[in-house]
Amino acid sequence: MPSSLLETLAANTIRGLAMDAVQQANSGHPGAPMGMAEMATVLWHDVLKYDPASPEWPDRDRVILSNGHASMLLYSMLHLTGTSIELEDIKNFRQWGSVTAGHPEYGEAPGIETTTGPLGQGFANGVGMALAEEWLAAEFGRELVDHYTYVLTGDGCLMEGVALEAASLAGHLGLERLIVLYDDNAITIDGSTDLAFGEDVPKRFQACGWRVLSVDGHDCDSIREALLEAKKGDGRPTMICCRTEIGKGSPNLGGSNKTHGAPLGPDEVAATKQALGMDPNGFFVVPDEVLAWFRANDEQRKSVRLMWEQRLAQSAKGAAWARFHAAIDLSEIDWPEFEAGSKLATRKASAAVLNAAAAHVGQLLGGSADLAGSNGSTVKNGGDIQAGNFGQRNLHFGVREHGMAAICNGLSLHGGVRPYCATFMVFHDYMRPSVRLAGLMKQPVIYIYTHDSVYLGEDGPTHQPVEHLMAMRGIPNLWVIRPADAIETTEAWQMALAREDGPVALCLTRQGLPILDRSTFATANRLDKGAYVLAEPEPRMDVILLASGSEVALAMESKKALASDGIHARVVSIPCWELFDRQTPEYRSSVLPDGVPRVSIEAGITLGWSRYVGLNGASVGIDRFGASAPGDEVARRLGLSVESVRARVHQVLGR
Repeated sequence: MPSSLLETLAANTIRGLAMDAVQQANSGHPGAPMGMAEMATVLWHDVLKYDPASPEWPDRDRVILSNGHASMLLYSMLHLTGTSIELEDIKNFRQWGSVTAGHPEYGEAPGIETTTGPLGQGFANGVGMALAEEWLAAEFGRELVDHYTYVLTGDGCLMEGVALEAASLAGHLGLERLIVLYDDNAITIDGSTDLAFGEDVPKRFQACGWRVLSVDGHDCDSIREALLEAKKGDGRPTMICCRTEIGKGSPNLGGSNKTHGAPLGPDEVAATKQALGMDPNGFFVVPDEVLAWFRANDEQRKSVRLMWEQRLAQSAKGAAWARFHAAIDLSEIDWPEFEAGSKLATRKASAAVLNAAAAHVGQLLGGSADLAGSNGSTVKNGGDIQAGNFGQRNLHFGVREHGMAAICNGLSLHGGVRPYCATFMVFHDYMRPSVRLAGLMKQPVIYIYTHDSVYLGEDGPTHQPVEHLMAMRGIPNLWVIRPADAIETTEAWQMALAREDGPVALCLTRQGLPILDRSTFATANRLDKGAYVLAEPEPRMDVILLASGSEVALAMESKKALASDGIHARVVSIPCWELFDRQTPEYRSSVLPDGVPRVSIEAGITLGWSRYVGLNGASVGIDRFGASAPGDEVARRLGLSVESVRARVHQVLGR
């Protein structure tokens, strides 16, 4: 069969699978896969570097389906190329326990490079992957790192701000191995894009420093020519605008928003297959010649991968490569020491620990959203990553918190990079969707959040986080660690660097905190337990004071004041709820024994503390927004004081 006819048959096979899977599930998005079928056919058959026998080998090209609702396009390709998805999986589209979820889920099957669905996220992940490729190539050379990142995206992704944030940085950095195929079908769920989207997308991307090509998205020759031109590189990332028709092939619904998010219906499915020259009564049909065509070059693909493995085995940088792709060895790090009794902001302690780690952990890469000096996120003498100069240690994300967090997900997903990023804690709100996805995908991204409470002072309530700790604690699989002093900060970093199965948020102070004397109080930190007894009362235990971060010092001061009242308090440092909740019931009850009244102290909303203080306990916190004034005065006026703690304890004890 001539190649052009095979291309047509392959594209129509994709359309058939998309229609049938969505119809059988009675749920899904057939229109985009039908419109993007030619793009996928050319990309996987003629352009991609991959090996279906080893779909996760490090030097493969990455493909991201940013418009994740078009998941049947990706599932079809992973089946047709023999990468991972079986036909039975496609028949179980969107069903319980199936690897073919409604939107692609990272980890469900090889070839799904990231979880997509929240529009724009995959686009930004692609920027992170392309950045990781450039950074690792600067470290290991093109003989080991020589691949491209392809992003399939649609109008919805490009309307989301996270995509523009990432696109702007990609253009600034000149990520020329980033190639985006834009499904320009001018349709969203509500109807034509001109309802709300009238901008000139090519000009927007040109203004961001991108090269823009435009093609007929149903002309395989034009798509192939554009992709090959993009691979030549000219110092810019490339967007290929592919003009398409959503629901291509459907005689009555093609070009309509009705194909976007609903099955076509049995009659229209049959009519579409008839119009495309397919058997209207055939379901989940995959012609043998299509499978043979996609898989004809598999031996060559395998050979490319084997030659890479041979180069790696013979490379003088092989040992370093292995370290970059392995768990971090904490024993190699020369951790800083801090003087007990002195005062130091935990953000400054974090900066010292970060630099100690960076000296030994080559894969540690990150930066800040234009707050590096305040966040303490700079690797000293590490140099600044810029276009054409990727072999440095410090990333400047600009004022782009949402894009920063999503790019870090891409850096992590790529492999060989342990990313961190930093900003003020109040701007977690801008990052939350990306942080949530890091938790969902189990990516070990480290977030440095400084200026963690009203103690930051004069900048006022817009910059003073009060609800953010609880909001972060609500994200599954995110460890939220708020260390009490420099020593706990060191341990927090150790926990973050050791973690391989999810993200960690380090919540750090602007103001100085006393460094606790561990020879007097707890003999050794037990931050890995999430909470531990810092100071015991004598001769008995009347109350337990629980605190995190800067309020641990307040708890210690309150302990002394209560002693003068004849009230004896145990002080518990609880820097990480998530870790404490994982401990055995025996350990948890040893820290918080039943029958002893409890009072929590934290510079934030009190919602949630009832899980630890119980119905008979109380919480000292801030259930309102802050104010603009010196930090100590704000805290005192809002109830963070020894007097307030003392009064609350008396109340709980009925004194």
